[in-house]
Amino acid sequence: MEIITKIKKYQNRDWLYLKPSGELDMASADQLKKTIIEGLAKSGCRMLWLDFALVSFIDSSGLGVLLGRYRELAPLGGKIIITHANAQVYRLLFASGLHRIMEIDRPASFKYVKEGM
Repeated sequence: MEIITKIKKYQNRDWLYLKPSGELDMASADQLKKTIIEGLAKSGCRMLWLDFALVSFIDSSGLGVLLGRYRELAPLGGKIIITHANAQVYRLLFASGLHRIMEIDRPASFKYVKEGM
């Protein structure tokens, strides 16, 4: 998994911006976790921006990495946003309930169906 790392200004704060590519699964979760931890420590950022435009799949290991980083950042006033996830990845993020604790952009291709229809 290749991960692009930058510092970006958003909402008048410095954000650690990461753009991973490929599958975020058991084989790559540790690499993403390590990159996030090192990036946050090096930059001093408490805000994490994950651009999932190039992520094709995510499993429970990937969700665990996201939840773990949230648990570390939330007590410090930190925040996580996820942008550009494809419809399949978005569905899993939404079904896992992460949308309640992180800001997650809804993809244009995602069709919302109301309950009871």
